[in-house]
This record gives sequence, C-alpha cells and structure tokens, in this order.
Amino acid sequence: MKETNKSPPEILPRDDGVTIAYRRIDGKAPCVVFLGGFMSDMQGIKAVELECYCRSAGQAFTRFDYRGHGESTGNFEDGTISDWLSDALAVIDNCTEGPLVLVGSSMGGWIMLLAALARSERVAGMIGIAAAPDFTRDLMWDRFTEDIKNTLKTEGVYYEPSEYGEQPYTVTMKLIEDGRNHLLLDRTIALHCPVRLLHGMRDDSVPWMTASRIADKILSDDVRISLVKDGDHRLSRDQDIVRLKLTLEELLAEI
Repeated sequence: MKETNKSPPEILPRDDGVTIAYRRIDGKAPCVVFLGGFMSDMQGIKAVELECYCRSAGQAFTRFDYRGHGESTGNFEDGTISDWLSDALAVIDNCTEGPLVLVGSSMGGWIMLLAALARSERVAGMIGIAAAPDFTRDLMWDRFTEDIKNTLKTEGVYYEPSEYGEQPYTVTMKLIEDGRNHLLLDRTIALHCPVRLLHGMRDDSVPWMTASRIADKILSDDVRISLVKDGDHRLSRDQDIVRLKLTLEELLAEI
C-alpha cells in the first residue's frame, strides 16, 4: 500500500550536492521521526499510517528518504550506513525541534540506535519494528556463500533475490565494509530512554531473537519486547498497524 497524496516533499540540501526529501507536520512534542528500511521509502504504509495518527493526535511528525531512496537524489549503490546515518542526523538537526521519539523499521532500527547514540540528549524514546542492527555482517556477510563473497570482492556488487518477489536487494562491498564501522551488538549500547521492540516470529529476514539481543545490550531498564507469533518482517497488516499505533500512544503517554 502506498500513499495516495503525492504533494511535493520538502527538500533538505546536503553539502555534497545530494538532496533529502522529507515531509513533516507541526504539533506537540516530542516529535515522532520515522526511519525506513533498506531500499524502502517514506511512502510505505507504516510511515504514512503513523503520520495519520500523529496528525489526528496533534503530534509533531517527520518522515524522510535516505539518499538513493524514494524521492531523495543520489545513487542507491553508492550509499552506506554512514551515509544514511548522516542523512538521518541532518534531518533531525535541521527539520525537527525539541525531544524526539524515533521509530525505526528494519535497517531503520539500526539507524535509529546509531542516531540516538549521536543525539542522546534529544531522544526521549524509541520504537523498533523488526530492528536489524549489524545486518550487513550478521544477516549478509556471515550468511553469504563463498561464491557470493567472491562476487562482492571481484565485482563490488551482488544482487540478492528478494523474498517478496520484487526487485533484488543491491548489496555492495562498500556497504559491507562500512557496516563494520557501526556494529552495535558486540558491546553495550549506552542508551537510557524507554525502548519498545516489535518483532514478528515469522520474520524470514531478521530473526526475532534479534530483539532480545538488542534489549540485552541497551543500558535502559525500560525496554519491552512485543512478539507477534504470526507476524512477518514487514508487520504491515491492519492488526500490525493498530499494534504499532497503540505502542506509540502508550509510549508518548509515559514520556
């Protein structure tokens, strides 16, 4: 499901010439910021539905596309975790005000944690949806066959078939190597805000046990995991969206 409202996004220019597309609504604090997944964009159902919820609740909200994604400029194959984290921080610094609740989906869950570490004074809470920190190592490189690794080493890129029957995932050696600079699950994650982790137990992309690994590493004592027994990676069904909205509503009330 995609957004039907195609009004032009706002544009944030970066120093390197890339432009980041974003959409925001004004409202009360904290501002909810949605961080999308790998090869995803801000037109997805979770981002759009959260904006609808925040609009009706009078809550500030921002969503955006990383470089090489959606309506932002740049070549996807040139992107890395460092680049996409930099884009997220640029949006946080230039397009939002005050305290934040970060909501990260899949790769966005990794970016969420990295951004929270970089802006810990502003992040009041986080919600991870099938959060996938360290996926370039744990779910890609360590699982790749020697043939795939050799393809990456010699050609610099591998096109991994998507389980959803869509365009293949573009994996570059640059992405793999850069991801090693941002690994989180081998150490303590020095965050102390409330954290909510939603994960489907039928997730074929990111094992649901990842949520437990994240909870174990975060220093905050206020961490709750919600497992959805019949939920897949996307958690985009109607009942999943209801659960996400309730999770956000409860977190905002507690904050």
